[in-house]
Amino acid sequence: MTTSTQNSRRVDELVRQMTEIHPPDRGSESELRRFIELYRALPDAERIVFFGRLLAEFEVKRSVLDAQLAILQKLGDVDASTFSRRLTELRRAIESPRRRAYRKFLNASGGLKFLLDFRADIIAARRRTETDLEPLDEEIAHQFISWFQQGLMYVEEISVNSSYRAIQFIAKHELVHPMTNIEEMSRRLGADRCCFALYHRAMPEEPVVFIEVALTNGIARSIHDVIGEEATTQAASGTPDSAIFYSINNAQNGLAGLGLGKVLIFWVVELLRRDRPAIKNFATLSPIPAFWKHYLKPILEGEAHQFKLKPSRVVEFFSERGERELLTRCQQLTGSAPCDLPQALLRALSDPAWIDDEVYCRVLRKPLRDIVYHYLTAEHDSQGQSLNQVANFHLGNGATVSINDVNFGANRWPRGIESSCGVMVNYIYSSSLINKIGRTVQSLFGAT
Repeated sequence: MTTSTQNSRRVDELVRQMTEIHPPDRGSESELRRFIELYRALPDAERIVFFGRLLAEFEVKRSVLDAQLAILQKLGDVDASTFSRRLTELRRAIESPRRRAYRKFLNASGGLKFLLDFRADIIAARRRTETDLEPLDEEIAHQFISWFQQGLMYVEEISVNSSYRAIQFIAKHELVHPMTNIEEMSRRLGADRCCFALYHRAMPEEPVVFIEVALTNGIARSIHDVIGEEATTQAASGTPDSAIFYSINNAQNGLAGLGLGKVLIFWVVELLRRDRPAIKNFATLSPIPAFWKHYLKPILEGEAHQFKLKPSRVVEFFSERGERELLTRCQQLTGSAPCDLPQALLRALSDPAWIDDEVYCRVLRKPLRDIVYHYLTAEHDSQGQSLNQVANFHLGNGATVSINDVNFGANRWPRGIESSCGVMVNYIYSSSLINKIGRTVQSLFGAT
């Protein structure tokens, strides 16, 4: 048997199993488990083939849709009850076999977790195939939206008294500020360091989103004041008045784009306002992912023509004295004179060690802050949204940002330097927004 024949047979078998589980009277626990086993045994390349067949072979039949629409169009003037009944029949008829199958997994052991991983695979496959898998993605995402609703979600605070499994999960899935070992969690949990996780009742063993919060006096401007060896506790310096959201992690890739991070922020704000009335300020301390690699570096290299900022305009962010100092320092450290300021800036920032050079830090502090602020507020995509995903998330929630909220040298660890030139941002959630959040939480989830 050739490899291609074996691959085809595995996909064929999974397609047959899908045929078995989608009818209304089928889909037993054993049949669903069999589907999960077959799917998980497929290599990534074969999963892409299966997605294509899922799209083509488990769709609403055109003849069925045409027949239902013809019935609806022939109704003429009918009473509201008759019209509603016909619409209900149409909705039932245009539901794909895929959606009928997805619903059955919700009541199966481990079914929700499987579907989350399933959608994560679809999202990943969309980047690797020319087949348009958006209908599959949108269909299952819409199903999740209906499942992740009031009454099915709950928030738990992760503390030093939580289970080892819960703490280990948070440590493993922390991607904003990764931990080298689980012991680092001890510095992120305590009287002035909190962690909250959002769960779905059908999957209580794993959170879907979690958020880490530092309670501080005033707005924290550096991650080194929050976590790591330099961080200090607020316990000895009075009652904290600010809540700083410094890490938000989607723990399930299959929920990307569904806005559950916003739900958790809203919920946590209300919990903190209820339990810690001294907290008056709510803000983030956020990274700026991809700022260097996908924005400033390509601009300095003259390869990013799609941005508003051009290499020739970079000089506008520097004073004449700052430009001279940068060119001189670059020549001193590299042994050769740069052609112009963009080249000097490229050479300087390409070596993460620049953050330890006193001259570079002095010369670059204001220009880098200004360039970051331009990036966050002036560079937009075709939909008018910020190019930066973190900025887009918080600004979309109603938070604000000003030039004073852009913090130079706020993340001096290698990851922060390589990602965003060490700059971090505070997105501010105003009092009026917090009050609106409170009303939203009460209307959606009732009393917290």
